[in-house]
Amino acid sequence: MTTVFPRSVSVVIPVRNDAVLLEQCLRALDRQTRRADEVVVVDNGSTDDTVDVAERYGARVVTESVQGIPRASAAGYDAATGDIVARLDADSRPRPDWIERIERTFRSHDGLDFLTGDPSFYGSTPLVHWMGEHLYIGGMYTVLTPLLGHAPLFGSNMAMRAETWRMLSGEVHREEQNIHDDFDLSFHVRPEMTVLRDRSLVVEVSARPFRDWASLRRRLSYVLPTVRLHLPHEPLHVRRRARREAETGALRG
Repeated sequence: MTTVFPRSVSVVIPVRNDAVLLEQCLRALDRQTRRADEVVVVDNGSTDDTVDVAERYGARVVTESVQGIPRASAAGYDAATGDIVARLDADSRPRPDWIERIERTFRSHDGLDFLTGDPSFYGSTPLVHWMGEHLYIGGMYTVLTPLLGHAPLFGSNMAMRAETWRMLSGEVHREEQNIHDDFDLSFHVRPEMTVLRDRSLVVEVSARPFRDWASLRRRLSYVLPTVRLHLPHEPLHVRRRARREAETGALRG
């Protein structure tokens, strides 16, 4: 892959009917020590004030009429013009140095394709926050990293090179609705591509997925369909072997 030295950063936020939390997210982006070169808000059929909020904060609004996070996030990545494409969700609250840290990491890791971070949950009890961070997200990294051969991507706090996205944009499953788009993208990471998990890159994320069993069950129900899209075509042991071979080749080179 041709190395592109990062110069500009786009932040993509897919959203549907989440104007209140989107405003908090955009306010946090306004406070960054290194401002985004552009913020792309993908309106996925909102009927509330989402578009008005986005425009008030100077974001570029992209409309995606077909509902579903996979379709909306991909539309945002396609529209982004930056060398680095960072991703937040509407309920994300990035810390003031979030973009600065992302840019610095890509500059200091030549050829890095993906960067993924961790959440700090807000909006519930300390116990729920701890369980979300250590059991839900921590469990995701613990289980999926050895299966994928690299850390899974966390869509509420991640970034990638634009040229990397362009290589994968035709492969991701845009039309599926009941899947995790970040997990799907994780499966499309090629053996020679690099993924870095930075546990100190933390974004505050709403704990609303854990507010009741129905909400959590809905999110968990997306996992198996996402896996099923890939396993028939690429068994996990074949995937892991390909990544080991790519890493060995890189070390020899």
